[in-house]
Amino acid sequence: MNRELALKVALGLVGLLFLATGYLLVVFIRQEPALAMMFSVYFTLGIFLLLAIRNPWEHRTLIGFTAWSSFAHAGVMGFQAYRGMIAHGELIGVAVFAVIGVALIALAPKKQSLGEPSADQLGMGEWLERTQEAKPIPGAAAQVVRELRGQ
Repeated sequence: MNRELALKVALGLVGLLFLATGYLLVVFIRQEPALAMMFSVYFTLGIFLLLAIRNPWEHRTLIGFTAWSSFAHAGVMGFQAYRGMIAHGELIGVAVFAVIGVALIALAPKKQSLGEPSADQLGMGEWLERTQEAKPIPGAAAQVVRELRGQ
């Protein structure tokens, strides 16, 4: 499995997991309003993670936010469990959020170089036009470009 496919699978799983908090949001809205508010944020984040599956590179910031906020959530929950503020059974949540953070950081799309955009980002036709305008293409390569452009 290549890296981009693994990232898309991870985004789908985490997005669906966060989307499932919509049920908890409804259950806890009257009993624990602060908890319900947190679930509303995760529910919304789940929707955007599912949308990010189409083009993860365009959603690098969202993926990074999800990873680092998962680390923050795991850290706070771990501290609370250690201090006895919440049940030790909540450590399962710490592990889940830590795994989410590690997976998304490990699979996050790499930063694009500051140079010209790639053919994947522009589309082959626009990329060929830009590269041809920037510098002339010699000999046989020019013929290939003309054929690709339909000239």
